[in-house]
Amino acid sequence: MSTESNHVTDSEETQSARPEDLRSHSNRWSAAGMPAEKSKDFKTSTKRLLRLLRPHRVRVIIVLVMAVVSVSLSVTGPKLLGNATNVVVEGLFRADGIDFSRLHRILLLTTALYVAASVLAWGQAHIVATLVQRTMQTLRAQVEDKLHRLPLSYVDSQPRGDLLSRVTNDIDNVSQSLQQTLSQMLTSAMSIVGVLGMMFYISWPLAIVAAVVIPVSLTIVKQIAKRSKVRFLAQWKHTGTLNAQVEESFTGHSLVKVFGQTETARQRFAEENDKLFRASFGAQFFSGTIQPAMMFVGNLNFVAIAVIGGLRVSSGAMTIGDIQAFIQYSRQFTMPLTQLASMANVFQSGVASVERVFELLDAPEESPDPVSSEEYEVTRGRVEFDNVSFSYLPDKPLIEDLSLVAEPGQTIAIVGPTGAGKTTLVNLIMRFYDLDSGVIRLDGHDIAQMPRGDLRSRIGMVLQDTWMFTGTIWENIAYGNLEATEEQVVAAARATYVDRYVRALPNGYDTIVDDEGGSVSAGEKQLLTIARAFLADPAILILDEATSSVDTRTEVLIQEAMAALRSNRTSFVIAHRLSTIRDADTILVMESGRICEKGNHEELLAQRGAYYELYNSQFSAPASELT
Repeated sequence: MSTESNHVTDSEETQSARPEDLRSHSNRWSAAGMPAEKSKDFKTSTKRLLRLLRPHRVRVIIVLVMAVVSVSLSVTGPKLLGNATNVVVEGLFRADGIDFSRLHRILLLTTALYVAASVLAWGQAHIVATLVQRTMQTLRAQVEDKLHRLPLSYVDSQPRGDLLSRVTNDIDNVSQSLQQTLSQMLTSAMSIVGVLGMMFYISWPLAIVAAVVIPVSLTIVKQIAKRSKVRFLAQWKHTGTLNAQVEESFTGHSLVKVFGQTETARQRFAEENDKLFRASFGAQFFSGTIQPAMMFVGNLNFVAIAVIGGLRVSSGAMTIGDIQAFIQYSRQFTMPLTQLASMANVFQSGVASVERVFELLDAPEESPDPVSSEEYEVTRGRVEFDNVSFSYLPDKPLIEDLSLVAEPGQTIAIVGPTGAGKTTLVNLIMRFYDLDSGVIRLDGHDIAQMPRGDLRSRIGMVLQDTWMFTGTIWENIAYGNLEATEEQVVAAARATYVDRYVRALPNGYDTIVDDEGGSVSAGEKQLLTIARAFLADPAILILDEATSSVDTRTEVLIQEAMAALRSNRTSFVIAHRLSTIRDADTILVMESGRICEKGNHEELLAQRGAYYELYNSQFSAPASELT
């Protein structure tokens, strides 16, 4: 089982060459990893969003049926109340008075219709909530699966805060938008059709007057939506940027304070927060103008209907009950129009967010693993680089025509200046990146033909930057082999000198730690990651400055543990402190992606070349005079 203490993204090579260059060459995402100001394709994104509901088509059909029945019952109510008014008016001019029996029947029927409509609306809301949350559950699962299929180059080129924002904030906003709009927009659209039909049934001249509000309303909504859409996109863009900035500031909180950059961090936050405020204010202001604008148009329409309707009643063309029903319908007609306009902006906000999620889902993935039934036996750990070439960017070559062989059981130390390609070399063994040309073989097998999981399960890795997940010390060690027994976990802890300090903790192996370390120091965290790799018992071991955070005495103990751990397995050790690799079988000195020297410690010192200069710079260089 592979053991990684962190993403292999913090090497000197990736920091100096990769993220900035990748972002500057990207033509798909902006420099901050965000979408552009304008929506790429609102219509296509909306269709794709609605297609997410396809697995729940049965629930959707039920919702549609319930909405049709509920709206039909609701729009029948005003007509029945108008009939009730006609019964009262007719009774005033009849000798026998009001027909209360008929009036009671109409009122009871109306009450029953409204109760049934409310029950159906409640059931519709319940089903919509279920299908929306199920859909969001599926979308979150798709995003989680996608993150595991993304190449390391994509993760390196994106701010972590923005990735987190897409996975959390944007999906939450999509969920809320669908929850608020799906049922409401469906009901409102059907209400408009139903109410308009009833108005034409009662009086087509007045219905034509009422229908004038539709094109006027659509024009208003279109103009306002055009302006608010850009601001909603900017709002979510700045939300992601602010999240990235906050994540960076809190991750490096101690360094911000140490270097006296608290005020600078506050100023950067204030500037980005102000941009988010302006974008959010613009989005909310423009979306907020829709309802009053629609109410204004609706009131004008109501006045026109009242005047024309009054004239028709006075001329005997309509009854009082009919005009009463029509006025109610006119109010019911403008209300769903207003709701549709308001929901359109909420829906736009959701589409702006789902576009960002779709961008993540559409990002290029790792090349698929080859389909093969071959069983790869990796027991010896022989690693061969055959004319390997690789670069993070096409115009910036890094490793060119590299060839080397690591025999089983050997310890290969890799040294060299920053940016020489040391960490890149082990990244290629792990297939975090694919080669431009050449072949890397593991026990004679081309690793490009091996499933990544199969390859990485045979490699253990300990990095300079440790990684702990939130859990107990026991769980963090057992992460190296989830099937390990209690005796094996304790044995690994003892072999790597973890057991001695864990026993001294109040809760022992049940002590909770996280990526920030919790109750353990940086050196103790590094010991935990070494114990994790020890438990994995891999065929190949990769150590990238694995003892950089421990004291000298502990380093000696770790070196002894590593000597036992490296026995009978191939080891690659990246080191800046040359004292840690004197006993390596082979030392590779790298410069600009190529091996410039090769040999053991004594041989390389005798050559008086690059290794000799590196060694003397650490152990023999005189101290500079202070002036």
